[in-house]
Amino acid sequence: MADKAIGAFARATTRAMFWKMILLAGMRRRSQALMAVLCATIGAATLLCLATICLVVPAQMSDELRAYGANLIVTAEDGFDDASACDVAGIVRAAAPAQAALYRYESVRINAAPYTLAGIDARDVRALNRHWNVEGEWPSAGNVMMGRDVAAALGVTVGSTVTIGIRDDESDATLRHGRRSTDILSADGTPMRVGGIVDTGGAEDALVYADSGDLQRLAGARGADVLEFSSQGTEAELSTLAETLQNAGGRGDVRYQAHQVTRMTASNARIITMLRMLFGIVSVVALALTLVGVSTTMSSIVSRRRAEIGLRRALGATPRDIAAEFLTESALYGAVGGVVGCAAGYGIAHALCAQVFERATAFNWWLAAVCVLVSVALAIAASMGPVRRATRIDPAIVLREE
Repeated sequence: MADKAIGAFARATTRAMFWKMILLAGMRRRSQALMAVLCATIGAATLLCLATICLVVPAQMSDELRAYGANLIVTAEDGFDDASACDVAGIVRAAAPAQAALYRYESVRINAAPYTLAGIDARDVRALNRHWNVEGEWPSAGNVMMGRDVAAALGVTVGSTVTIGIRDDESDATLRHGRRSTDILSADGTPMRVGGIVDTGGAEDALVYADSGDLQRLAGARGADVLEFSSQGTEAELSTLAETLQNAGGRGDVRYQAHQVTRMTASNARIITMLRMLFGIVSVVALALTLVGVSTTMSSIVSRRRAEIGLRRALGATPRDIAAEFLTESALYGAVGGVVGCAAGYGIAHALCAQVFERATAFNWWLAAVCVLVSVALAIAASMGPVRRATRIDPAIVLREE
């Protein structure tokens, strides 16, 4: 029992002495210790900042690009009823979260001029097309929203009243590619107020939009013609979805036609890939500079402690003891620098995202832990060369020089 107690006391004393030596070594050479910590801090701050931005910015850009409309458009031979629309939406949303909007098109006359009237659910279409610039209100009961070109041709403004004439006889309408059309239009019509004017810079400016309920009262009940999605899926996932829908048969053997809006998905993927590559290159350069800085600092520390190392070797310290001390010291510098760097990096990332991208960032503890571990690993790796030289110091030569 006495031998065990003495052994335990000796081990505790040795550990205490070991940590005291490391602490005193850092205090005696504060400038070198601070330089090593500063190098580790810069590396960790850069890594956490860029990693945080790499997580936030692609999500922000995806949201912004998705605001510019649908990236997957689906049509059906005989249009969509509620059941078939739910079936298609279920297939699309099973692959990735997506917003959807239904469109029904009818040929009408407005103040005796022919136009296309689109029946929509304003809430769904507004969520899908956040880039639309609307003066006034979106369609609602008794109110239509006109495209800029239509409003200019008719000479109407927000608050004007127009007369919308619809076909007289549903049986005279023919079905073409999911849309009903006819040349027989009522001579009279239904007066409706122009609640808003939309300006998109695209084909939407030549359409008139009405609430789907109003269009149903004007033209009768039937399904929608087009189902548009803004999906969070990748370009490859959207391509697979389009093929799946093309091959899938709906209720009653309804055939679907689906295609991607590749302009949006491809540009989205290219920009995000380019940003990640850029941030990756900057991170690698910053970590390489950190490695060089810590290595140079540790080389300086080893050079200044040659006499101490030689004396310890002469007193019986093994190369393993010397290596353990210097590697532990380096790891501590890396850990301290990593913690400080994570705090600084998060502050910089938070400020950048708030000012440039107008997006809040939450502190990611897992990412911070990884950055601290990388900082410690870099500090240890940077110290391997100097530590190897320290373990090869010949005590006889050093003491003779002294």
